[in-house]
Amino acid sequence: MPRGSLGRSILAFAAATLASLALAAPTAGAAAAPLIIGGTDATETYSFMASMQSTSDGEHHCGATLIDKQWLVTAAHCVAGQQPSNIQYRIGSTAYSSGGELVKPDKFVAHPKSKQKQSGDSKSKQQQQPNEDVATGYDVALVHLSQPVEAQPIKIAATSPQPGTELRLLGWGQTCEKKDCGKPPQTLQELDTKTVDPSKCTSSDSPFDQARELCIDNQDGKASACYGDSGGPALVREGSGFALVGATSRGQAENCPDKPGIYSDLVAHTDWINETMSSGGSSEPSDEPSDGSSGPSDGSSGPAGGSPGGRPGMPSFPPGTLPKW
Repeated sequence: MPRGSLGRSILAFAAATLASLALAAPTAGAAAAPLIIGGTDATETYSFMASMQSTSDGEHHCGATLIDKQWLVTAAHCVAGQQPSNIQYRIGSTAYSSGGELVKPDKFVAHPKSKQKQSGDSKSKQQQQPNEDVATGYDVALVHLSQPVEAQPIKIAATSPQPGTELRLLGWGQTCEKKDCGKPPQTLQELDTKTVDPSKCTSSDSPFDQARELCIDNQDGKASACYGDSGGPALVREGSGFALVGATSRGQAENCPDKPGIYSDLVAHTDWINETMSSGGSSEPSDEPSDGSSGPSDGSSGPAGGSPGGRPGMPSFPPGTLPKW
C-alpha cells in the first residue's frame, strides 16, 4: 500500500474510534448519575403525589401526599412560617413543573404537639434554625386545598410497618448528597428500600420516637431521601397498589445517605388526621388513643404566619444537629 494511503487509513481508523468513544461516554455517565441518592426515575404516575411550590417561581420545596380529595398530609416543618397564599401544590404528575393539577391551599394545620419540645430537644432559641423547632414524633401537618381535585387519593395503611418491611419512597429532593449541591430533579424519583430497627436511628444528637417514627434503611450509605424530600411519602405494597405509611421528616447526617433516615409514622397519627379532616381543620382534635395522654392544649390551625422567603424542607443547620429534609 502506498505510504499516503496507509496514513489516510490510520487517520480514518483513529477518527472512527474516537467517535465511538464520544458516543459511549454519555451512556456511561448517565448510568453513574445519582438519582434521589440511589433511586430511579418514577416508573409510573402516582396520582396522590404532590409537590409544594412557591407561587412566585414554581420551584419545588417539599413533598406531600393526597389522602382526600381536598386534603394533603406533609411534614410540619414544611409549612412552618408559611402563608397559604404564597404556596401552590402540583398533584398527580411525575414532573413538578408541568402536568397534573395545580391547586392552592387555604389552610395549614400542624399537629398540635409539633411545637412542644420533648426532653432531649435542648437547644436554645439562638441555636435553632428556621423550621427546625418541631417536636420529635410530631413532624406532621395537614394541608386543606381551596377546592377538591380530580386526582385519586391514597389511603393510610391499617398497621405500622415492622423492621424489615419493604417500602417505596418518592420525592423531588436533591440527587446529590450534600445540602445545596444541586437543584431538584425535574422528574419524580423513587427508591425501593425497607424499614430497619429503631436502634439505628437513636443517637445522642436527637431523640427518636419509636411509637411515632420510622427508621429507614440507607443501604450501606448508598441510598436515601435527601433535602427537598421532606413531607413526601413512604409507601407499602397493598394488593395491586400502595398504601401510605410515612412522611419524610429528617436525616441523621449532613451527608444524606451516611445514616438511616427518619420518617413520621402516619399510621400512628391516623386518629388525629381523621378527626382533623372531619372537623374541617379544628384546632382541638383528641390525640392518638395509643398515646395514653390527653388531647393537645396549645394546638393551632389556619394560615401560618411568616414569609416563604426560606426553603421549606431545606433549612440550614449547624454541625452536630439533625438536618430536616
